[in-house]
Amino acid sequence: MLDSMDVMLYALALPAIRADLQMSVAAGGLIMSLTLIAAAAGGILFGSIADRFGRTKTLTATILLYSSCTALCAFAHSPVQLGIFRVLLGFGMGGEWAAGAALVAESWPTEKRGKALGLVQSAWAIGYALAALLVAVVLPHFGWRAVFLFGALPGLIALWVRRKVPEPVAPSQARGSLQGRGSIKALFAPPLRGRTILFTAMNAASLFAYWGLFFWVPQYLAAPLRDGGRGLNIVQTATWTALMQAGTFLGYVCFGVIADAWSRKWTYIGYLCVAAALVPIYAGTDSATLVLWLGPLVGFFGTGYFSGFSVMASESFPYAVRGIALGFCYNLGRIVSAGAPLAIGRLSGRVGIGAALSLTSVGFVLAALLAVGVKETRGRELS
Repeated sequence: MLDSMDVMLYALALPAIRADLQMSVAAGGLIMSLTLIAAAAGGILFGSIADRFGRTKTLTATILLYSSCTALCAFAHSPVQLGIFRVLLGFGMGGEWAAGAALVAESWPTEKRGKALGLVQSAWAIGYALAALLVAVVLPHFGWRAVFLFGALPGLIALWVRRKVPEPVAPSQARGSLQGRGSIKALFAPPLRGRTILFTAMNAASLFAYWGLFFWVPQYLAAPLRDGGRGLNIVQTATWTALMQAGTFLGYVCFGVIADAWSRKWTYIGYLCVAAALVPIYAGTDSATLVLWLGPLVGFFGTGYFSGFSVMASESFPYAVRGIALGFCYNLGRIVSAGAPLAIGRLSGRVGIGAALSLTSVGFVLAALLAVGVKETRGRELS
């Protein structure tokens, strides 16, 4: 939840930041792209650390890193300074997901793992909505710098995690074969090579679609009609965004329920296909009312599939490399997806932001096609 809040504060406050620091649209997208690249490196680094030294210790360190760097963004006085702080934040953000997903997957029984990871992913929507509320309340009165100071709050959660959350115990069948712990080399040796490549490519496609769409949705809602946007003010934009996140929350939770009862793989594919169909309608409509009603559906299908990636990937890799596998496959995909905010930002300058957003449907379709090659993991015990 707080990870999401920190990340989206930047996207939602970007118009005010650009005006104050005299940044172009492309520069704003570039900083987000650099953040995603740093997240890829952080996920790989901290995923390996989680395998070697423990999930809870790593989770604590990454939360402290990204929360403190979010607060530092309040003191940036140039795009370069802001970019440095966002890159450091990205390292913590990528590492937090790798350690946290492994921790949750190993703490819940097989028949409830989908629901547990779905519930954890659903907190992203809550954080997104909190960011929208925070920006709407704080930014008009105190400016964008005050908004980022609230990013220090997750540091308090890190202290609780360190004291209260137990470290998972390795499965009995894995305790005698922990060589290569946290090793990238092990991911590219048989029999893990194929699944490593498949999960990485699949996540790269879906993350390109996600960041290309949802990073620019606030801008789409706020942009003038002549630029292909909807021309909403900051309070209206925050309200529309919060409603979308209500759908996102339900999408995450429902994915876990459906995946535990039916299929991880085909639920994942279904979500992606519906998202691909909805985005052009959402981005191309001239009706503010239709934008309002489609927003929750786009959030439901356009983000809910993330619950599927975490549960399928955690069940596809053994304990000794689960942290590095989650960190590598999820966050290496960010390197490809890092181009999405910049690509959509540049394209929007030529064809309008609404038309540019429709490009993200290609990513959703490609991810669905790649997912056909994933083996079903429902009912599989962790090794």
